Amino acid sequence: MEASLDRVDHRPWLRPDRPWSWRQSWCDRLFAHWPVAAAALRPLVPASLEIEEFDGSAWVGVVASRVRGVARRSLPKLPGTSFPELNLRLYVTRDGRPGIFFLSLDAASRLAVWVGRRFFYLPYAHAWMHADIAPDGVRYRSVRAHVATPVVFEAVYRATSPPYEARQGTLEHWLTERYCLYAQSRAGALYRADVHHAPWLLQQAEAVIHENDLFRPHGLPVAGDPALLHFARRLDVVLWSPEPLAR
Repeated sequence: MEASLDRVDHRPWLRPDRPWSWRQSWCDRLFAHWPVAAAALRPLVPASLEIEEFDGSAWVGVVASRVRGVARRSLPKLPGTSFPELNLRLYVTRDGRPGIFFLSLDAASRLAVWVGRRFFYLPYAHAWMHADIAPDGVRYRSVRAHVATPVVFEAVYRATSPPYEARQGTLEHWLTERYCLYAQSRAGALYRADVHHAPWLLQQAEAVIHENDLFRPHGLPVAGDPALLHFARRLDVVLWSPEPLAR
């Protein structure tokens, strides 16, 4: 992991000079993206975050992956830290730092849900999930637990091209090469957490999405097949603890 994190020339701003706090790897990841009007997202995002647009459109992403080896810095990996994770995300910026704002995150690990809520102020929920490697691709299913109306995501997806680095200035680069996340605590305080990793090695992808309820709880006017699909086999990541931002 350390060797893969040495590259910094691709970053839009300097890596923090303090030690990172958490490490993990993202594996067999599907990026599914839909264009959406920025006005439809405004009620879902804190007022101090600007909703970003690319060529006149905002975007919403559904990202499915397997997370492996979540660990606190200098501590060994613990049991239960490899699990499927699913997120619904938007693209925002503040103070010249483009990042991600999550509307929901589902994880099969109760420990991950607790860590994400407690240390990163993220809207995690526990879900019953599996992500199985099959001859036709990754078979992925998530059912959010402990909710009155089931929130289900089910898909089969696979890569269809060799890996490549997205070219700067393209939409796929704009969607994936982001080095911070924004989150809001229950008390309304806004936080930013820095992230570092090597550039994504993306692959073109195809997916059959059998069921997708992720938009419904947020009233998002999104329907139909994704406009863009990408796959990534693995990426090692480190994260810094969130820092509060002035309102």
